[in-house]
Amino acid sequence: MKHSARTFRSHVACGFVIIGTICAALTPAAADQEQGRRLAQLYCARCHAIDRVSPSPLRIAPPFRTLHERYPVEMLQESLAEGIVTGHPTMPQFSFEPDQVGDFILFLKSLERGQADR
Repeated sequence: MKHSARTFRSHVACGFVIIGTICAALTPAAADQEQGRRLAQLYCARCHAIDRVSPSPLRIAPPFRTLHERYPVEMLQESLAEGIVTGHPTMPQFSFEPDQVGDFILFLKSLERGQADR
């Protein structure tokens, strides 16, 4: 009986290690800031400024460097994954894959900290 209880605890401990490893892989640390910048350049730069100094090409589109002043950029995660839909016709509807959401948020956070140079 003691042997099976010890084996059970060992299996549970291994399970926690595996779950912890998977969760760590899904955290923003696994995200790629440069890939997030490329996504912003591809999908957003025609309207939003994606660097730290330029004005937005479309005046009503806020520069990404100021988004954190309006609300925490992490709040965009769900919208980016499900598809952003806005009330004005000039913004296209799009959605990102889960890994792209992490990359994009990491890029936005880098602007907040002043780390993105491009």
